[in-house]
Amino acid sequence: MNVLEKVDYISDLKKLNNSELNILSSEIRKYLLDNISKTGGHLASNLGVVELTIAIHKVFNSPKDKIIWDVGHQSYIHKILTGRKKQLSSIRQLDGLSGFPKRCESSHDTFETGHSSTSISAALGMAMARDIKGEKHDIVSIIGDGSMTAGMAFEALNHAGDIKSKMIVILNDNEMSISENVGGLSKYLDRIRTAPTYGRMKDDFENILNSIPAIGKTMVRTAEKAKDSFKYFVVPGVLFEELGFTYLGPIDGHNIQSLIKTLNRAKRVNGPVIVHVRTKKGKGYKYAEQNPDKFHGTSAFNLDTGKALKKSKGIKYSQVFGDKLYELALKNKSIVAITAAMPSGTGLEKFKEKLPQKFIDVGIAEQHAVTLAAGLASQGLKPFFAVYSTFLQRGYDQIVHDVALQNLPVVFAIDRGGLVGNDGETHHGVFDFSYLSHIPNLIIMAPKDKLELEKMIEFSSEYDKGPIALRYPRGISVVKNELTTNNELILGKGETLIEGKDIAIISIGKMVEISYEACIKLNNNNINPTLINIRFLKPIDENLIERLSNKYKLIITVEDNVINGGLGTTVNQTLIKSNYRGKVLNIGLPDRFIEHGDTDKLFEKYKLDSNSIFETILNYIK
Repeated sequence: MNVLEKVDYISDLKKLNNSELNILSSEIRKYLLDNISKTGGHLASNLGVVELTIAIHKVFNSPKDKIIWDVGHQSYIHKILTGRKKQLSSIRQLDGLSGFPKRCESSHDTFETGHSSTSISAALGMAMARDIKGEKHDIVSIIGDGSMTAGMAFEALNHAGDIKSKMIVILNDNEMSISENVGGLSKYLDRIRTAPTYGRMKDDFENILNSIPAIGKTMVRTAEKAKDSFKYFVVPGVLFEELGFTYLGPIDGHNIQSLIKTLNRAKRVNGPVIVHVRTKKGKGYKYAEQNPDKFHGTSAFNLDTGKALKKSKGIKYSQVFGDKLYELALKNKSIVAITAAMPSGTGLEKFKEKLPQKFIDVGIAEQHAVTLAAGLASQGLKPFFAVYSTFLQRGYDQIVHDVALQNLPVVFAIDRGGLVGNDGETHHGVFDFSYLSHIPNLIIMAPKDKLELEKMIEFSSEYDKGPIALRYPRGISVVKNELTTNNELILGKGETLIEGKDIAIISIGKMVEISYEACIKLNNNNINPTLINIRFLKPIDENLIERLSNKYKLIITVEDNVINGGLGTTVNQTLIKSNYRGKVLNIGLPDRFIEHGDTDKLFEKYKLDSNSIFETILNYIK
């Protein structure tokens, strides 16, 4: 019986009986596995919310009722049920479905997400707008237990509990974010999980209260106080109830009928409700159940073995960073490693295992991580905060106010700088040069390859005069013999890789190798370029740039950051100071959000591959 074949829209889902809903959940899992094994994507999180998504759409009426998925990487089933089933084979591909909710894709994607812990704030805003406009519909936020470690989620809970707007927060508790959860909330949820009698006892007690005849307000108040005392006695859920929420749960997140019953009950509550749902990440696929972190975001894989179809050859930049930092930490007792719930993604697994006393995981709390690092640095330690470029955006105020203002020697190891591919707009690290370059006291540098990254980590570990931002890309770290030099890494000094007579190209980070390939093509077309690896965006090598300005009538900058505020802007300002009379060509990303797609295809589309750079320069000269 193929139930999924009959379900194209929510209206089809609502016609199904309980038995058909259970069949549908199995068929959706198979459909997910068939598609994601070919395209790659966020697998484990989606396998874990199949029944929950079905129940949500059975009970609520999207798009009138507003459904907000926190982070949003677990919205694949939501997409299947809202008219996008046949497009799933294009998910995260260039010009295909986004791996996250996108308002331009569907009216059912109420709010765009990509970073964690935003859904409750957005949901509360929608609930307040509904109340101001006098409308009647439900607002539902689905947030994971990992996302609940972030301060923003608690700020929203605090506000929602205070104003008492009717809204539903579904806490999807799978005991696992990308890596193992940490912190007091995780332990608190564990206590709730081990006390399932609370929900039944609370229901029974409320039924007793409701059956008391109207014999005066005093009796009712006394009964309510007794209920509160009882609540403290059994403990679970009290945190949320004290914040002003009605707490329902924990319930089995893979029992569709139980979910439907509880969600219908939540709809009847006139105020904020927390529905605590327990799910299993990766459910239904043994390899994802056994390794949920590996299948959090996966490339294409063999369904029968769970192994990736394409194995990357070489060492990833993240691993180079982790290995080198571990090596240095064995000698330098002041080094401390910090992550915001991403030890494996940032290459710190070995550091975590071998040096646990010097390893700190703060959970999904980047702002806290930055100021924590500042506190450590103020007491003589050398903190390295390893973080994806896109997530460091969340700690901007703390970088300015708590680190740079006090000139503390914190190192920001900024992973995933530049274009990162299939996760799209919310994950590309294309703004970091821009949002960091104007902060006083902050050194910014980017390596051209593995060897230079190791040099920069060593330099950072020894530098104690202020903060450093060390930015490197996603993917395999290359070592090209033609680009390898023995040049010493000196603060604020670039290096000349090719000496030419016609034009000068200034490049940084990943773009140095690509610019080198473009230089070969230019040479073959009788254009003799100089190639500079500038190394430091800040302080930039003004003496080198001034020498170039005296020699060349055309200077070109190449970067994988938006041009505004990045390398191009910095070089332009330097050339203005030296009264440069020649021409400047800035090559980089445009002033727009870059969509999802294969990284190589995005480089081609935005003319940052070597062929495009060659053609851009050639056409400009002609």
